[in-house]
Amino acid sequence: MAKLKSWIRAARPRTVLLSFSGVLLGGFLAARLAINGEFFYPFPILFAAITAVLLQILSNLANDYGDFKKGTDSAKRVGPQREMQSGAITEKEMKRGLAFTAGLCLVSGAMLIFVFSSLTWQELAVFAALGIGAVLAALLYTLGKHPYGYRGLGDFYCFLFFGWAAVAGTFYLATKSLDFSVLLPATAMGFLSNAVLNINNMRDYENDKASGKNSLVVKLGLKKAFVYHCLLIGGAFLCLAVYLVLHQAAWYSYLFVVLFLLFLKDLIAIKKTKPELLDPFLGRQVKHSFLLVLVYGILLLV
Repeated sequence: MAKLKSWIRAARPRTVLLSFSGVLLGGFLAARLAINGEFFYPFPILFAAITAVLLQILSNLANDYGDFKKGTDSAKRVGPQREMQSGAITEKEMKRGLAFTAGLCLVSGAMLIFVFSSLTWQELAVFAALGIGAVLAALLYTLGKHPYGYRGLGDFYCFLFFGWAAVAGTFYLATKSLDFSVLLPATAMGFLSNAVLNINNMRDYENDKASGKNSLVVKLGLKKAFVYHCLLIGGAFLCLAVYLVLHQAAWYSYLFVVLFLLFLKDLIAIKKTKPELLDPFLGRQVKHSFLLVLVYGILLLV
C-alpha cells in the first residue's frame, strides 16, 4: 500500500486535470458543430482524454527521474519532495514505471487513431508522428544529455502539446474538419498550461538556478517571469473572447470573463508571495483553468 501511494504521488494527480482540460475544450468546440447539425464523432474525445492524462503522468514520472539523476532534486528543493529523492521509488523501479507508462501511452494513442477515428492513411501518418512526438517530449523534458527543460524550452513544448495539439487535435478527430479559428482557444489553453509551468518554475527558481536548470524563469528572472505570467493569463482570456466574436456567439457566452476575478486574485497574491511559498498556487491554477474551460464550453453550447 505504501508503494502504491508513492506511485500516486509520483504521478502528481493535481496536474492531471490540466491535460484533461485541453481535450475537454476541444470536445466542447467540436460539440458546438453537432448542435448546428454538422458531423461529430464523440469516441475520439474519450481516448484523447485517456492518452493526454497518460502523457501527463509519463512526463511527471520522467521529471522525477531526470531531476533526481541530474542532482536538481537536492535538499534545497522547496516543492513537494519527489519519490526518487525520498528513496520511496528506486531507479530500477522508476525505469520500469516509465517503460510501462510509455507503453500505455502508445497503446491508447494507437487505439485513438487506428480504431476510433476513421482516418485516412495520410491523416494516420500525421497523428502517429504527433503521438510519438508527444511521448518523446514527455520523456526528454528532463531526460537525456540535452533535456530541453534545462534550456528554457519547456514552455514551448508545453504550449504546443497541451495547447494546440490537445485542443485542435481533439477537434479535428471529432469533426474531421479544419477550422483555423480553433487555434484561438487552443492558444488560450497553451497559455494556461504555461502559466502552471511558470508557477512551478518560479517556486523552484533558486534551486534550478543553483543546479544549472535554465528554465525560462531562470533566464528571465523573477520580476519578468511574473510579468510573463500576467501576459499568459490576460492572453488566454483575450483569445477565448476573440473566438466568440468571430463566431458571433450569444451575449451570455461572454459571461466566462467573470472568472477572470479568480485569476486576478491569484495574480495579486502571487505578487506578494515569496517564490518558495508558491506551491499552493500551482494547484489553484490547474483548478481554475479547468473551471474556466468548463464554464466557457457550457456557455458555448447553451
